[in-house]
Amino acid sequence: MLYNSPMWTVNVSKKASKQYKKLPKAIKGHFVTLLRDLTLSGPVVCWQNFSKLSGKKNVYHCHIKKGNPTYVAVWSVIDKKIKLMEVHYVGTHEKAPY
Repeated sequence: MLYNSPMWTVNVSKKASKQYKKLPKAIKGHFVTLLRDLTLSGPVVCWQNFSKLSGKKNVYHCHIKKGNPTYVAVWSVIDKKIKLMEVHYVGTHEKAPY
C-alpha cells in the first residue's frame, strides 16, 4: 500500500499490510486515520502515547486504541529530504517490535 500527499509519502510494508488485514474493523479505521495524519503532518503526530523509540534512530510509535488489547503502530523515517516514511508494524502492543 502507498499513501501519497503533498507533504509526506507513507509506505506500508508488506508485513504491516498483512497485519492490517487481520485487524478488527474499528481498528482498521483508526489506522487509516493515522496514515492520513502522517501524510499531512509528518512523523510527529498528536496521538495517544506517541513517542520516538529510544535507542532507534527515526523510529516512532503510538497507540491506535487503548485498552485490552492495546493496538499500536510503528513507523520510521526513511528519507527526510524527500519526505518518505514506512509503517513497519500495526497490531497488538504485546507483539510490537520494540
